Amino acid sequence: MQARSESPRARIAIVDDDALFAESVTRNLSDAGYATVSFADGASALNALEHDHDIDMVLLDWKMPNMTGIELLQHLRQRGIEIPVIFLTVLSDQVYEEAGLLGGAVDFIEKSRNFSILLRRIELILGGAKGSDSKKVGVVTRGRLTLDHDSKRATWNGVQLGLTLTEFRIVVLLADNAGRDISYREIYDIVHGEGFLAGDGDIGFRTNVRAFIKRIRQKFRDADDSFSAIHNYPSFGYRWHDDAA
Repeated sequence: MQARSESPRARIAIVDDDALFAESVTRNLSDAGYATVSFADGASALNALEHDHDIDMVLLDWKMPNMTGIELLQHLRQRGIEIPVIFLTVLSDQVYEEAGLLGGAVDFIEKSRNFSILLRRIELILGGAKGSDSKKVGVVTRGRLTLDHDSKRATWNGVQLGLTLTEFRIVVLLADNAGRDISYREIYDIVHGEGFLAGDGDIGFRTNVRAFIKRIRQKFRDADDSFSAIHNYPSFGYRWHDDAA
């Protein structure tokens, strides 16, 4: 199933074996000015995403036969396909949310949420409105960390880190405020947009942020197993230490 507007704002793939739900999301996205393409299983979506470079985002169900959503995400990332992925699922347990974010998804939204929530998330992610770095240009070096604001790439000791756009923005926030404690809420706003709350109160957004930080730290440690620049301030947030760089 496919719906297109004459001048689409972006092209979004919907991967869900629930045909009725996929049709509903397709209709709503089309009304909002987006072009869509739908896939009923992970295998067909993977094949298309490997060859179709005009898809700007994937809305992904978790529970699908043969290939689950998290398995599809793993295949995409293993192939170097860094297209933004939002899990759109009935699963609400934080274990699934953390696994999805650690797997490289940019968001995790329950299907029961109003479409306006999903639309806002799509606009923030595709529009690049989440990051305070969005207007920065050029290359900035802080010790062993190099941030290229034009390409949104980061290196550590000259090694490419492979950060997603959201991860890059989190690192920029921390590094630009080296020595200052950055709250969970402030980091969460970089990820999800100011005022958004997807998890269960404070516990929910802290779990969400911890998942992102864990993934970011791992990418730095893959480049340098002695990396220790990101410190945790228990119950508050994180701090970047230049002296650890």
